[in-house]
Amino acid sequence: MTYSTSTDLPAFDIVSLSNFYRNGGTVTEIVERVFARIAEVDDPGIFIHLGDKLEILAEAEKLGAFDPAKLLFGIPFAVKDNIDVAGMPTTAACPDYAYTPEKDATIVRLLKEAGALVIGKTNLDQFATGLVGLRSPYPVPKNAIDPTLVPGGSSSGSAVATAHGIVSFALGTDTAGSGRIPAGLNNIVGLKPSLGAFSTTGVIPACRTLDCVSVFALTVEDAWTVFSVAARPDETDAYSRAIPTTGYRAAPPVLTIGVPAAADLKFFGDASMEAAYAQALAALTGLGHKLVEIRFADFYEVADLLYEGAWVAERYAAVKDFFDAHEDKFHPVTRSIYGGAKALSAADAFNGLYALQALKKRLAPVIGSVDLFCVPTAPRHFTVAELEAEPIRENSRLGIYTNFVNLLDMCGIAVPTGKRPDGLPASVTLLAPAGKDGLTATLARDLHAASGLTLGATGWPLPAPTEAPPVVTADDLIDLVVVGAHLSGMPLNHQLIALDGKFSRTARTSGDYRLYALADTVPAKPGMLKVAQGQGSEIEVEIWRLPPAAFGRFVAAIPSPLGIGTISLSDGTSAKGFLCEQIALDTDANDISRYGGWRAYCKSG
Repeated sequence: MTYSTSTDLPAFDIVSLSNFYRNGGTVTEIVERVFARIAEVDDPGIFIHLGDKLEILAEAEKLGAFDPAKLLFGIPFAVKDNIDVAGMPTTAACPDYAYTPEKDATIVRLLKEAGALVIGKTNLDQFATGLVGLRSPYPVPKNAIDPTLVPGGSSSGSAVATAHGIVSFALGTDTAGSGRIPAGLNNIVGLKPSLGAFSTTGVIPACRTLDCVSVFALTVEDAWTVFSVAARPDETDAYSRAIPTTGYRAAPPVLTIGVPAAADLKFFGDASMEAAYAQALAALTGLGHKLVEIRFADFYEVADLLYEGAWVAERYAAVKDFFDAHEDKFHPVTRSIYGGAKALSAADAFNGLYALQALKKRLAPVIGSVDLFCVPTAPRHFTVAELEAEPIRENSRLGIYTNFVNLLDMCGIAVPTGKRPDGLPASVTLLAPAGKDGLTATLARDLHAASGLTLGATGWPLPAPTEAPPVVTADDLIDLVVVGAHLSGMPLNHQLIALDGKFSRTARTSGDYRLYALADTVPAKPGMLKVAQGQGSEIEVEIWRLPPAAFGRFVAAIPSPLGIGTISLSDGTSAKGFLCEQIALDTDANDISRYGGWRAYCKSG
């Protein structure tokens, strides 16, 4: 369904709404539009509980005039109904479990404090168990793109509400892919943060050791804005931890991206999804990145563990007392999963933990060998009829590229990449080790921009990116100018990564340098020499940042004839970086200054 907007009301992405408020628009107008859009969509499965319009309008009035310091001023959002909102019932899609909390979940409180308005509580696979969106006693939300298809779960209502533009963003949860699968099936962004980045205080657990709150949004920038507000340590959550909110818009120009080996890819007969994934990989190479095929058998083995032993028992433990007393109140599929956990022993749980630890150790060097991974978000689209016929098998297939992520402590973001020939959405998920949320979001933003897609099911165009914010780094880090084999994507870049080096930016030197290809170096290296004013060229470089101790170790290991000196940059600043002794240039060194940089020279063949 495509919506048109009147000339005086904006699209609902956060950037557009903020500009609307900045130019004199009111939150009351937007709240009125939210409820009008709910009526237009006419899908009773999206919300389990809709907020009272008059109460929300009163909250809008309390916000007063536009306040740019509130990053989410007047932004409407929805909350998955396993996350507490004060005064609204929490059901987890099980009416007999319902209670009305007096306090907001920590993440809801943070978003409200930033100016956001809760519109209602959204439907889900009961107790967040499922990836399909069909395991609910309430009417099932309809896929926003094609109602014959499953909407994805468990955060079905949140994804569909966002895709229709009813709200700007919505909270989901993600244990096995519930914050990514629905995003991929509804043409929106799904950010699954590093475990512990968002507090889970006030969230009904599924697997508490693996759970995280997730964000559905129309754009990557919107998802990151929510992340920057909500990623805060919380002393009330034993699993909370400090995760950096920096790194967005600061990706190295060349990233090494792991992709499943061709023999390990699984699309279960969906040739269109397979072709769409290939096109997404082509887009990544078109952006200048390097793809590396990785055997995925061990990742799939990790994924299989999620529905065995320890983690099935953990789901049962979360609601044990209620399940034992009210087993007949559970959805039939959910009941069969939880009921099976009763037969598990502590030995089964420990065996699962041992198996995971062995796989983690085996996969650690594989994960460390690349900057991040790109996988299909879902292997295919399933119809509602297919899931009704095979509810367990098809659910498992949906999670083949998602189930292993939290078990391996990775962050991820699902991002639309295009439309298939049949008009259905294509999506990939970018994955990286915990703490690299900014890196995955940066690359996702670039992929989304390259897709040329409209937002969700709304027909709204993808807005132009806002001006890049300054890179925020710790004050005690030291800038290092690299010019050759230590550039991103080059053979020695791993040395910087191993020293906790952080990419800052690309730059050019002043025009007082010449670049030479040194003879007989392995790997091949350039030497940069400072020359008299007017006799050199501007050379492309990268600025990386290192902690002081790491900087000292790095400098001490630099072999002659290379050394560290002060490099003047074209913007008038300077930093320490690689220079070369003249003696090395007197024997068979080739002046390559005309190429403007080592990367361009290497590409010249």
